[in-house]
Amino acid sequence: MKKTFKIYAVIFIVVMLILALLEVNKTETTNWRKNFDINEKSPFGLFVFSHEAKGLFKNNLKKIEQTPYDYYNQHKKGVQNIMVIENDLDKESWKKILDQVSNGSDAMIMVSRVPKDISDSIGYYDSDISFAEENVLKLTDKEYQNDFIKLDKFPSGRGFSYIKPKVEVLGKTVEKNNSDQANFIKVSFGKGTIYVHSEPLFLTNYYLLKPGSIKYAEDVFSYLQDRETVWFVKSDTKVSRFFMRFVLSNPALKYAWWVLLGGLVLFIFFNAKRKQRIVPILEPLRNTSVDFVKSIGNLYLQEGDFHDMMAKKAQYFLNKVRMDLLIDTQNLDEEFAKKLHLKTGKTMEMINEAIALIRKGQDPYADVIKEDLARMNHLLDEILK
Repeated sequence: MKKTFKIYAVIFIVVMLILALLEVNKTETTNWRKNFDINEKSPFGLFVFSHEAKGLFKNNLKKIEQTPYDYYNQHKKGVQNIMVIENDLDKESWKKILDQVSNGSDAMIMVSRVPKDISDSIGYYDSDISFAEENVLKLTDKEYQNDFIKLDKFPSGRGFSYIKPKVEVLGKTVEKNNSDQANFIKVSFGKGTIYVHSEPLFLTNYYLLKPGSIKYAEDVFSYLQDRETVWFVKSDTKVSRFFMRFVLSNPALKYAWWVLLGGLVLFIFFNAKRKQRIVPILEPLRNTSVDFVKSIGNLYLQEGDFHDMMAKKAQYFLNKVRMDLLIDTQNLDEEFAKKLHLKTGKTMEMINEAIALIRKGQDPYADVIKEDLARMNHLLDEILK
């Protein structure tokens, strides 16, 4: 296995472990969106009501995923109950519902907002009637006075601010600091009846699971006659046929799937690049002159032949004087000393001392010590500066 592949594998495993730890330690967040979806178990879904509705309507309930316009164009129905819960229907579908009601059907419409042309045709005007964080829904019938529901989570505060005389108020929103406002009305339309409730929130999972809340829902639907009821549910809840729907519907599997795809893309990207043979590093040739000089110096130092070293230093100095200063060095006399003094600018005392040490180094019988070599080396270097 190549080294680069091992590195990628380790990085991938580390990333997967980090994601797994984050998933394990992740705190579940509650979805408080008002979706009114019959398949949603979130607080404001209709999962509980969808399963309890059959018993509530005595198994005489049909859930229709078509729009009312398409449904009634395909099926010629007699009188029946029609139910709509927070479903954004088109104008033609509302007209079909009104046609059915005018022929004798009853409609239970539970929406926070109804199209203006529909509300005008049945005689009421809906608006925001409350901005309180909590309120109570009660029915006006004395028989149902003890049945109510308290809304303590995000009530819509919608109701009916203007009602024509022919409209009957069946329910109200009750608050501590405000007067009661209508939220459930009944109006005759042709041969049938339309019931409109402006707060469908009481049918959601969060409220139906509270003790006693189901009784208020039973009271509201008791106004409908005992006959077939069609419920027009949202049509976008069909199960996807995509082969990856199970993986993508689970957050943990979805994250793992995208990380796997990302890792494969990175692996292909880096391994698709042209691989080049490593160019060897060539070390430049070393300058060994300094090492040679050091070696020779160490050799003389170990032998202790200071006389020979003084002779070679003197020879090197005189050659330098002849080549650079153009002074004859055959006779190291007083004339030589004056010329060297004039051309170097050094004192006569320094030059005379240097000449004396040079003569001593050239004399094969002279007694030379280490200090003589050091002194001559210092003087000659100073003169040639």
